[in-house]
Amino acid sequence: MAAVIPADPAPFAFTPARSALVVIDMQRDFLEPGGFGESLGNDVSLLASAIAPCQAVLAAARAAGMLVIHTREGHRPDLSDAPPAKVERGPPGMRIGDPGPMGRILIRGEPGHDIITALAPIAGEPVIDKPGKGAFYATELEPMLRHRGIEALFVAGVTTEVCVHTTVREANDRGFRCLVIADACASYFPQFHATALAMIAAQGGIFGWVSDSTRIAAALNPHREGKAA
Repeated sequence: MAAVIPADPAPFAFTPARSALVVIDMQRDFLEPGGFGESLGNDVSLLASAIAPCQAVLAAARAAGMLVIHTREGHRPDLSDAPPAKVERGPPGMRIGDPGPMGRILIRGEPGHDIITALAPIAGEPVIDKPGKGAFYATELEPMLRHRGIEALFVAGVTTEVCVHTTVREANDRGFRCLVIADACASYFPQFHATALAMIAAQGGIFGWVSDSTRIAAALNPHREGKAA
């Protein structure tokens, strides 16, 4: 059964069984003190506003039986998948791979690489580990979506102008329709958040659509308890 969500620049029509919620990089390294985000001089508390909307959309998507996918940005312990230009950013001692309060910064398997407890994946929800900003680069995300017949993506996470935007651009070029959940995304720079959302919906939706968690949860309500089609 198809549903429609009010969105900018136009209503977004979707079928839950052919849609997936992608929650991008809601990791301790980005949202908590001592992680990679703070090592770059950012106020990590600015990302907290996205947590509750993400929780609301996660609950609605799970109840509707939608595919939910989580991503984590991070690197191999030997840094063989991390380009020097990326590793060398930030002050010495606070770079990718350096020891931090939550283990080595942005390294797979370390505590800081984990998704925050409030948004932890549940059994059956795939977690994509990605070495870059976009969720499609050097990952199995695209075949995972193709094999399940997914054509629409609901996108949440951090940061809006970096990993969210890169993923939406990648998805758009691959033919996926993307609905970005404005209040379930956040940035260390509020002005970048606003501009990134405007860029997505500009020119009739050049990269996709923009809506919010309340509208999405309301649209998913009729499909709960296994009624999604």
